[in-house]
Order: sequence, then C-alpha cells, then structure tokens
Amino acid sequence: MTVTEIDGEDWRARDLTGELYVDVRFHDVDLGQVVSRGASFDGCTFDNVDLGGAKLADTAFTGCTFRRSSLFSTTFTGCKLTGSVFERCRISGLKVDGGIWDYVVLRGADLRKSSFEGVSLREADLAGTRFDGATLRGVDLLGATLHETTFIRADLRGSNLGSFDVRSLVLKDAVVDPEQAVLLVENLGLRVETR
Repeated sequence: MTVTEIDGEDWRARDLTGELYVDVRFHDVDLGQVVSRGASFDGCTFDNVDLGGAKLADTAFTGCTFRRSSLFSTTFTGCKLTGSVFERCRISGLKVDGGIWDYVVLRGADLRKSSFEGVSLREADLAGTRFDGATLRGVDLLGATLHETTFIRADLRGSNLGSFDVRSLVLKDAVVDPEQAVLLVENLGLRVETR
C-alpha cells in the first residue's frame, strides 16, 4: 500500500531506521526524539511537524519541504538534504555534523547558536539568514547566496568563504583563520603584501 499522507499521528521516539518514504505529506505529526539511521525521504513535505530532539544519522531528505516545523535540539549526522526547503520553521540548538546540504533553501532562517561542522552548503540559499553566535567550522559555502546574511560572533574557521562579499554581510566579531582573513581583505579589493 502506498501512503501519501500521514496526518496527526504520534510517532514520538519512534525508530525510523531504514524506512523509505516517497512523496509523503507529514501533517501535524509528532516526530520528536525519533531516531534514524539510513532512512530516506524523497520529495516529502513536513507541515507543522515536531522534530525536536530527533537524532538523524546517514538519513536522506532529498527535495523535501519543511514548513512551519519545529527543530529544537535536532541533530543531523552525515545526512543528505540536497534541494530541501525550510519555510518559517522554528529552529533552535540545531546541530549538523557532516553531510550534504547543497542547494538547500534556508532563506531568512534564524540559525543563531546552531552548529554546522564539515557540511557542504554549496549553492545554498542563505540570504537573510542569521548565523549569529553559530559555529560553521569546515563548511563549504561555495556559490551560496549570502545577501544580508549575518555572522555576528560566528566561528567560521576552516570554512570556504570564497563566495563572501563582505559589503553585503554582517561579520562583526566573527572568528576567522589567517588564510580566510587574507581572502576577505582581497574580496574588498585590497592587496596583501608581506614586505
């Protein structure tokens, strides 16, 4: 039987390991504290879904839409979210360790104090996103849209900042390594000379 909609169900703390969902709409579903390893969600919609405290590892959410959903202390480890879209989600304490988030749309998201380490965010739409106080260590931001994105007091060490236009970002008190500092200065049109 093909399931196309799961509405109002309580799946709290359920183990979704290895499960496969294609074009399924999850509406008002409690997925709080679920665990998953190797599950796959392809083209699914999560509408007003609670993913608080979920521990998701090696799980794929390709081309999914998260709308008005809660991601409080949600952990993604080695997950693939290519092409997924987050709209008006409530996010706090998000932790992303490794994985591929290329082409993800997080436009205007509040990701303050979130943690992204060793993640690919190539070509992601991060315009207007707030990364204030966040950790972005070893993150690939090549080609990402970053217009009016804020990184106040963010830790950016080891990340690819080649797409940074420092004139359209807020980087106050952000932490970068020496190599990144040279790149940012060069992006301002300045020359760095050692003599």
